[in-house]
Amino acid sequence: MTKPVIGFIGLGLMGGNMVENLQTRGFQVNVMDLNKDAVAAVLARGNATEAATGKELAEKSDIVMLALTTSNVVEAVVYGDNGVMAGMKEGSVLIDFGTSIPASTRKIGADLAAKGVGMIDAPLGRTPAHAKDGLLNIMAAGDLETFNKVKPVLDEQGENVFHLGALGAGHTTKLINNFMGMTTVTAMSQAFAVAKAAGVDGQQLFDIMSAGPSNSPFMQFTKAYAVDGEEKLGFSIANANKDLGYFLEMVKDLGTESLIAEGTSKGLQAAVDAGLGQHDVPVVFDYFTKLEK
Repeated sequence: MTKPVIGFIGLGLMGGNMVENLQTRGFQVNVMDLNKDAVAAVLARGNATEAATGKELAEKSDIVMLALTTSNVVEAVVYGDNGVMAGMKEGSVLIDFGTSIPASTRKIGADLAAKGVGMIDAPLGRTPAHAKDGLLNIMAAGDLETFNKVKPVLDEQGENVFHLGALGAGHTTKLINNFMGMTTVTAMSQAFAVAKAAGVDGQQLFDIMSAGPSNSPFMQFTKAYAVDGEEKLGFSIANANKDLGYFLEMVKDLGTESLIAEGTSKGLQAAVDAGLGQHDVPVVFDYFTKLEK
């Protein structure tokens, strides 16, 4: 069978490696990104073209993939002048691999459906290195017919491809996952900061906590910075702060609240305000060690 033509917008660390994997596997790609060096790297590998607008990219592609930073950026790319929405063909599919607000995803999906276009939200787990090898965890959602249409391509990009239900369920799951993970790391980072303030040795604290049920990869990442001074998690405070904000917005849309998420968000925002936003989440330890009443 002929492989579908892929349009890809967003060639950051994750998106760029996802495109390289698709090219390695024989897909023709049309790409867009503000970083012209990233675009040039794709073009140099061959079987690729650069699109000037989202409309042009969508017109030339069977599946349009987005790996963008925020819901606002996604909406701008979809709805903007000469945006993706204007060029999507009936029967084509839009896949959002980023971490977006579920309500925004469902709105875009409804507008695309009115044009006979499908949508899948498919946030990602694992790292850019996994993306390059097609070994991501993909949390996909959308109607089953659309999912089955694009699953062969998702299988080329992910080792584990999950279908989680109706459109928006993927982004909902990713936000819940990041709420749990980033709250855990933030809490552990403050635990090490309190230990330091109290004169308790961080290595000893780690030895004790990691001998019990608190042991986890997150504990390892937190200890790597709080004790060893090494940033190993690979996820920034700024990104965590954005995702906690999205989680709180989602919770509000559901008619409830999360005091725990509010606390995590407050700590992450304070670390961003202190100039730590581009560092790994465990570096919030530095903010907590300097925190005074």
